[in-house]
Amino acid sequence: MELDFERCYRAVDSRDQRFDGWFYTGVTSTGIYCRPSCPAMTPKRQNVRFFPSAAAAQGAGLRACRRCRPDAAPGSPQWDVRADVVGRAMRLIADGVVDRDGVPGLAARLGYTERHLHRMLHAELGAGPLALARAQRAQTARILIETTELGMAEIAFAAGFGSVRQFNDTVREVYAATPSDLRISRSGRPVAGGAGTISLRLAYRPPLHAAALLDFLALRALPGVEEVRDGTYHRGLRLPHGPGSVALTPADGHVAATLRLADLRDLAPAVARCRRLLDLDADPVAVDATLAADPVLGPAVRAEPGVRLPHAVDGFEMAVRAVTTQQISLRSARTTLSHLLAATAVADGRTGHGTDGPDGGGDRPELSAFPDPAAVAAAPEPAFRMPAARRETLRALARAVAAGDLDLEPGGDREETVRRLTALPGIGPWTAGYVAMRALGDPDAFLATDLGVRRGATALGAPDDPKTLHAYADRWRPWRSYAVIRLWRAA
Repeated sequence: MELDFERCYRAVDSRDQRFDGWFYTGVTSTGIYCRPSCPAMTPKRQNVRFFPSAAAAQGAGLRACRRCRPDAAPGSPQWDVRADVVGRAMRLIADGVVDRDGVPGLAARLGYTERHLHRMLHAELGAGPLALARAQRAQTARILIETTELGMAEIAFAAGFGSVRQFNDTVREVYAATPSDLRISRSGRPVAGGAGTISLRLAYRPPLHAAALLDFLALRALPGVEEVRDGTYHRGLRLPHGPGSVALTPADGHVAATLRLADLRDLAPAVARCRRLLDLDADPVAVDATLAADPVLGPAVRAEPGVRLPHAVDGFEMAVRAVTTQQISLRSARTTLSHLLAATAVADGRTGHGTDGPDGGGDRPELSAFPDPAAVAAAPEPAFRMPAARRETLRALARAVAAGDLDLEPGGDREETVRRLTALPGIGPWTAGYVAMRALGDPDAFLATDLGVRRGATALGAPDDPKTLHAYADRWRPWRSYAVIRLWRAA
């Protein structure tokens, strides 16, 4: 990746937090690397180098700044929206694929050799897949050290390190401090926390329209899986090593997250999925600048800046929702899905993981993850309160995902996934477009035939005929998915 020195230096000099995560500032005179918005004195030009990733800065022998904590910066919006191999690889690394399956597993998921994948990542990010995964392990270790009272050996393996020695060496190298030093909070006291409960802050680039996010999620919340109450979104999670749950509360400058995990090795993938769900790595200024230039969307964008595109923590869940919602209202779809959830709960072994607070107390029912593809495929006839054709579509979808023939996760190839989706009986352009937008994170999908989109277009004064609206939407590229959210909100 080519980084323009002058542009980067101006961002650092102005401490512009919009560039946090886009690049990292290395200061050779002090041996540290920072966020662009670091409040420290701006370093001299001759002492500055810019890096496209934290792993590249660490590879140059620099340690993370203790003041601005660059390891906790928002992720680059490039890897959040790009559909190429590097973007897919970054999303898979964030989801912990390298920790679980190694570089061979990552390369196999992407369909490239390990050597070629290393070349591509190094050219774009200045570091290979192992170095990128190592940087993520270091951040995971720091979170566990500072927010739990686990022993250091437990933290080492939970964060994905192969040995305690490797853990100690990495923490000292990245943070210029021992794990024991990091355990002491700023107040000088150990940070309290249960073994399976972790509280942390998820950074984002402002602005963030929190009300729009919570409204969107509340309207579509599935009882037993998710809910919004008192300004906090709660949901159950299905993670690689076991169940979990999360409570997400938008705040000024960050989203407060309380995670309860059955296995702490799932911390990194849980954080990645929550960030993705709330679209926290987006660049809202770039999105809003494009949409605000249109006379139809401009007033709404200026009135409500920072409206995000909610994605998914489970691509299969989002596909099932899309199929179920075909030609019926959201309320009817929720009722149908609630019946399916109840019918598959026993067969799927879902037990919930608690969402009432850090201790899981309270008398509210626990939330569970959405059933997996195998459970849906094996569900009995009465579980599907829908037309026979749609029932068979859901079963065909579940079988394809369970067999590995259809990849609905962020690392999937968007074009190939849409092609395979539309090859299934009962899945047309609207369903595939909805899945691409929310499950695969395509920022430029557009649902011209969607009733809510057309109603929103009418409310804002845009053409509502699908063909004319589709042509009009070209002016919203490459952010047409965000325009869909705006039109739904207007409707």
